[in-house]
Amino acid sequence: MSINSKVSVVGAGGNVGGIVAYSIAMQGLAHQVVLVDRDMDRARGKALDMNQAAAAMRSHSVVRVAESYEDVRDSKIVVITAGFPRKEGMSRDDLLIKNAEIMREVVAQVKVVAPDSILIIVSNPLDAMTYVALKESGFPKERVIGMAGILDIARMTHFIQEKLGFGAGQIRASVIGGHGDTMVLLPRFSTVAGVPLHDLLSDDEIEEIVMKTKHGGAEIVKYLGTSAYLAPGKGTAIMIESILRDSKKIYSCSTLLDGDYGYTNVTTGVPVMLGANGAERIIKVTLDRCEKSQFDHSVKSVQNIIEVLYKNNFFGEEKYERN
Repeated sequence: MSINSKVSVVGAGGNVGGIVAYSIAMQGLAHQVVLVDRDMDRARGKALDMNQAAAAMRSHSVVRVAESYEDVRDSKIVVITAGFPRKEGMSRDDLLIKNAEIMREVVAQVKVVAPDSILIIVSNPLDAMTYVALKESGFPKERVIGMAGILDIARMTHFIQEKLGFGAGQIRASVIGGHGDTMVLLPRFSTVAGVPLHDLLSDDEIEEIVMKTKHGGAEIVKYLGTSAYLAPGKGTAIMIESILRDSKKIYSCSTLLDGDYGYTNVTTGVPVMLGANGAERIIKVTLDRCEKSQFDHSVKSVQNIIEVLYKNNFFGEEKYERN
């Protein structure tokens, strides 16, 4: 635990935000965990429950409810999970604009009270919301990071273990690109106890894992009737741990590319080194022709979403310059 650490979770009344806060408190990662939510009673109930769970664990973390954004002041990390669910009659573009407006509202408050904080974005569409948070905050790119790659890798890892029937805890998978159907799975960089995945599974078996991973979220919705929250929440907590402990671990996260991988002015998932200053370094992976083509397609899909915001004048008269 870092000295006098404080983490605030915006949208803590929701399932993902609640799991993020709970994970932090159970691991004792931060001295203070601040829950921010429009439903104050729900937040108070969760805080009470978490504090009692922390007491059972003898954790030093204390969970508080924010009466206003003033309680977020001086947070080391602010996690933003707030978003609007798609309703009947809403187009995807309508939902995009609505959630971008929520992100703008939240970031406007956070940058006043926690101007030195690191923002971890979990709201969807993930890569576009990370872009909005970056633009609206004016923070350096290393301090605005989207959580997606850890979740996608966890899903790929699970499906590899399920197919093999062994290797739990020893599987290292790799995923880059946008969070969604165009994510790029990298079996060539995936191993089980150091053994390349291609030495253990056939091409057809690997392709089955790829498709299962891409549709892993939809499968959970089919069974639960709601989006996943345990794995996304835990994935976010893993990022928080690496930052607060300055562990310099490498995870796939959504970050702004500024010439990296040949792109600028777009946020997408690539391996980054997470430390006390956020995404301190982007790690370059050498892609083969097929992987590069898939990554290009994934990046273009994110660019298309970002472009919708510009066409709707979300950023004023500014035009989107893609590369």
